[in-house]
Amino acid sequence: MKSKHVIVLILSIALLAASGCQSTRQGSKTYTRTEAQRPLHVQYGTVLSVADVTIEAEETGVGAAVGGVAGGVAGSTIGGGDGQKLATVAGAIAGAIVGSIAEKGIYTKAALEIEVKQDNGDVIVVVQEKDDVFHVGDRVRIVETSYGRLRVRH
Repeated sequence: MKSKHVIVLILSIALLAASGCQSTRQGSKTYTRTEAQRPLHVQYGTVLSVADVTIEAEETGVGAAVGGVAGGVAGSTIGGGDGQKLATVAGAIAGAIVGSIAEKGIYTKAALEIEVKQDNGDVIVVVQEKDDVFHVGDRVRIVETSYGRLRVRH
């Protein structure tokens, strides 16, 4: 009976993880498949300021769901009768909480807030993942995709 629980747990985690796959890269060097080999608008400018910030995770619920299933399956292996039911419910609740916290930790990213004065005189701020180093006074390219996303590049 316990091997059935393990199989259910593994299948549930695989299914939920696959359904929650998402691109988490939001840096200057990461492009989506639909952005590749398409014309992108470029402007030039000078960095006015750079600040460390955080890109907070969007909770998809996958972490809570996977944690809940895992906790419920683990709890169902404890005791018997009403005690087993209570352990299953408690395990599912605890697993959902832990899974939600884990998902947030995985998808929260260190980032930069880069203020740029464009050559046309406009001042913009772009927040992107911290995958490059920028300094005040750097000359940079501001790359705009067809979806209106901006990247600051050297």
